[in-house]
Amino acid sequence: MGRGHDPARPGVIQFANVRAPHRAIRSVGRFLAAPAVGTSSHRDVSRAEELAKEKQPIKKAAFLLGPGFITGAADDDPSGIGTYAVAGASLGLATLWTALLTFPFMAAVQNICAQLGQVSGTGLAGILKEHYPRWVLYPAVALVVIANVVNVGADLGAIADAAGIVVGMPVPWLVVPIALGLVALQIFARFRAIERTFKFLTLALLAYVVDAFLVHPSLGETLRATIVPTIAFDHDYIAVLVAILGTTISPYLFFWQTSLEVEEEKSAGRRTRGERRGASPFELRVATIDVTVGMFVSNLVMYFIILATALTLNAGGIWNIDTGADAAQALRPLAGDLAGLIFAIGMIGTGLLAVPVLAGASAYAVSETFGWREGLDENWHRARPFYGVVAIATIVGLAIPFSGVKPIDALFVTSILNGIAAPPLLVVIMLAARNTKVMGDQTIGTVLTTLGWIVTVAMFAALAGLVLTSFAG
Repeated sequence: MGRGHDPARPGVIQFANVRAPHRAIRSVGRFLAAPAVGTSSHRDVSRAEELAKEKQPIKKAAFLLGPGFITGAADDDPSGIGTYAVAGASLGLATLWTALLTFPFMAAVQNICAQLGQVSGTGLAGILKEHYPRWVLYPAVALVVIANVVNVGADLGAIADAAGIVVGMPVPWLVVPIALGLVALQIFARFRAIERTFKFLTLALLAYVVDAFLVHPSLGETLRATIVPTIAFDHDYIAVLVAILGTTISPYLFFWQTSLEVEEEKSAGRRTRGERRGASPFELRVATIDVTVGMFVSNLVMYFIILATALTLNAGGIWNIDTGADAAQALRPLAGDLAGLIFAIGMIGTGLLAVPVLAGASAYAVSETFGWREGLDENWHRARPFYGVVAIATIVGLAIPFSGVKPIDALFVTSILNGIAAPPLLVVIMLAARNTKVMGDQTIGTVLTTLGWIVTVAMFAALAGLVLTSFAG
């Protein structure tokens, strides 16, 4: 079906089901059965097209995992690690069940964001600018950028703290070359190289899986805490719950996911908005698997961090920690030097992934708001404002580790701010995903719509609980 006007629905754009002018049906499996794509000399091959042609399972998996997997891994940044460590240390296993709750929530929201980017051909800020009032756009972008800059600084501080544990001495100066190196990577490397680097850094998440097994959890106790929710209606518990929701369902991830889907399109040679509008069923299936796997891994890591810190720090009477590095340091006498070292290495790897994601999400949001040329695949001299925002967000954030503010305080506050900002933004996302002016005839289906609104209501309920318990306290 080509683009054109549906006579039954005048004025509604019909998005293409195919990307290339000539396709033949080709069997490459069941769920991932895709049409074979003939590419012309003027455009590159998209990730979905590479996946359709690839025979080797390992390479096929590498092509399958893209923006969604990177987004899921970036969600487990030092901010998330710190929040989960606080939850495990202060409340023990009481919040372990939230990993089961947040997985379908995250998967639904990020799948919706992915489809928004794929079908509309522009990022979330661009959608808000085109279809919604400026009083919705500007506060949303401003809040995300402010939270991201604080998060960048706190993550850089956490990287330095964790590096100090690894080398055995404080190395606060290390954040300067790290920050400059990450900015240089985004400015001078091509998108495909950046994407490969991000995928490599996701291996750092394995550290927390290993750590959880090093503390020898009790199977029965762990399963009970996983399946049976423990809920307390006091301020501390609700604050931790909102922080968990705020760091797992974060506004910057909404902007990053939509923009990265567009970036994938651009890297395949679809430079104009018209070329990017619409998505084939195969491309949507690939994105669904990619995002779902990414969110599953993200929540699995969250689960293991809460488990490890609950069974060591909380059980050992260490209920208050100031930094993620404190959690790593405290693990050493309780679970062995190796456990503490692995925890610290994981923080370094995830921090190196998260900082450019946070800065990049800010740059996408600001650039789309003001109509600047944007994208990590653009040459720096053609997209100077975009890369300027990347540099400014990173450099301003760099000041935080030297300001005396405790990284864990900044990270925890940022998580709560995200919990406050996410609900109204989710409302707009849900409206956009069902808006035919945005999505044409490819609006999201009943399942995603239902899950999306459940997430939105849950986020509002958690926020209301935080406000009520604050006044009650």
